Amino acid sequence: MVITKKPEWIRVKGVDESILNRMKGLLDQYHLHTVCESAVCPNMGTCFTAGTATFMILGTVCTRNCSFCGVAGGNPLPPDAIEPLHVAQAAQDLGLRHVVITSVTRDDLPDGGAFQFAETVRQINRLLPEASTDVLIPDLQGSRDSLAVVMEARPDILAHNLETVPRLYATCRQQADYKRSLTILKYAKELGSGRFTKSGIMVGLGETREEILQVMQDLREVNCDFLTIGQYLRPSPAQIEVREFIRPEVFEEYRQLGEEKGFRYVASSPFVRSSFHAEEALKFVKR
Repeated sequence: MVITKKPEWIRVKGVDESILNRMKGLLDQYHLHTVCESAVCPNMGTCFTAGTATFMILGTVCTRNCSFCGVAGGNPLPPDAIEPLHVAQAAQDLGLRHVVITSVTRDDLPDGGAFQFAETVRQINRLLPEASTDVLIPDLQGSRDSLAVVMEARPDILAHNLETVPRLYATCRQQADYKRSLTILKYAKELGSGRFTKSGIMVGLGETREEILQVMQDLREVNCDFLTIGQYLRPSPAQIEVREFIRPEVFEEYRQLGEEKGFRYVASSPFVRSSFHAEEALKFVKR
């Protein structure tokens, strides 16, 4: 059964127009994009109010067409060579202490966009040497060599989301591969001495509790450090429907179960996203 009416705990406050316009002005100045807007993130108002955003590099057009995602699919433009510097400059203007960078999937590029990620991290480290970096990468088509390019730039967190349970890949992530995504996280640990890895999943797509526990186990077997679990919210009528709104107490149970399985940090609640308050994971492990 498809549930369309949002429960009481799924309520998003409107975005203050002045805050929205100020952030958009900064992004326009540097010709940048955020996943906040492109993916219609429910936390956009909260993040923009706090002066934070998740930068989305390599354009706004994805070479894949996942049925849960609000990012447009199609044929993207070539990478912008000045984009890494612009991201660093915008992060500097915002006074960020933790910078999150993600991208569309770029299967059209030989390295999947790895060089652009690496150069963006290097530019941030140059302009903001005290800031930590968190890169949420696509699967790079499973290439260890491409991942090595990203890891050589030494991001503090290498994130790659599994998004959902293996059974639902055929309907949610048709061009992705569960084992390939796990392998990327495994490679990241092997290549990045001292680097943290992170993955995230959505719930409410029809998965079972047992399937979520198996995903947790699979992630721990590749030594994934951090886990995020959030409610899937349909970006528009063009995406797959919500099958269930998971209650807050279930999210809390998942958080506890994740910690019992050995994750160093678990964020689990309806509005959690991989990039939302991403710096909290680092603060937690440094206590």
